[in-house]
Order: sequence, then structure tokens, then C-alpha cells
Amino acid sequence: MGLYDLYLEARYRRRDDPSPKHVAITITERDLLEQDAYVSLKNTLEWALEYGAERVTVSVSVLDQAVIPTLKRELQRLEAPRRVAVYGPHDTEDTDAPIQIGVGLGGKQEFMDVVRDLSADVDDGTIDPDSIDGEMISERLMFPDEPDLLIKTGANRLSDFAIWQSVYAELYFTDVNWRDFRKRDFLRAVLDYACFVLFISIRWI
Repeated sequence: MGLYDLYLEARYRRRDDPSPKHVAITITERDLLEQDAYVSLKNTLEWALEYGAERVTVSVSVLDQAVIPTLKRELQRLEAPRRVAVYGPHDTEDTDAPIQIGVGLGGKQEFMDVVRDLSADVDDGTIDPDSIDGEMISERLMFPDEPDLLIKTGANRLSDFAIWQSVYAELYFTDVNWRDFRKRDFLRAVLDYACFVLFISIRWI
């Protein structure tokens, strides 16, 4: 670990601000084709848990749906620090897994599926349309938990991952590509989240 990394870690250790309990990361299928991409993922999962996260959600966006089975197999072999659930479209979510990896699961599709489910329940009289609220929608999402911090590498454009759940999350964009994502980059994201929490707390005083 270099001096700059030690400096960032010292900054983190001196703060009393809460760490993000739920960290979300969005990457692409192309990111996973890079050399050492799975090593970067393993390391990032370890850093997230080391710095206080209780849950980590990873979204892998894909352009070609045909690659989803291959990516799922590779990700299921990942040597992770905690139990991992890997799933794609139409799979059932394992909510007990502290690390969840979704492959090819877009937020638009996720929300449309909820709308269809609710519409079907209204049609058959199971629920009253006037009773539908935000909590009912959240309970039916593939990713029901709201992330505290969402990290997007390599670009300043967010995918449509967790568009409902991330409305109050701290969004962190870095120009660093996934293959080059280092511990210092993760620490920057966590420190940025701490500043965000501090700003919100001061604003509401």
C-alpha cells in the first residue's frame, strides 16, 4: 500500500461518519472481458466488507442476452469473502446472500415486471388499486433493498440499474476503468459518501 493509500485510510479512520451499509456497483459485460477483471471484483467485494458494508450488490449490464449464462457460470466460481447469489432475468433472488450479483437485469425491466404483477392482482381483485403505494412496489422488486452508495466506473453515465431503489443513494462516478479500479478509488467513494451524509445532516439541523 502506497503513502497516498495510507493517507486515505487514515482519513477514513479519523471520521465518525457512518460507512455505507449497502454498496452497489455497476459494471458491464465488456468490463469482465478485461484481464484480471474478476480479481478486481473479488478485491472490491473485500474492501466493501472491510469498510463496513453489510450487503454488496453488483449489476452487470449486458448488450447481448446470449452471454448471460456464461457470465453467470464464471461469477458463480468467484472466490468471494462472503456467500454470493448470482442470478439473471427470471431467476429467483436469494435475499439472504450478503453479496448479490445480477446479470442482465435492468431497472426498467424490473419496474415493468412489478407494474404487470400489480395490474394482474388488481384485475383478479387481490388488491385495491387505491392501496398501491411505494412500499408495495419496493417489496416486489428484484432488488428490494436501497443502496447507500452506488459506484459506476469508467463513465459518467449510469445504467438503468436500480432506478427506483437508488433515488436517495449517493451516486459516485469515476473515470477509472474497472480493470484499474484500486483500493484508493474505493476509499475515495466511501469518503465522498461520508461528506454526503455530513452535508445532509447539517442541512437538516
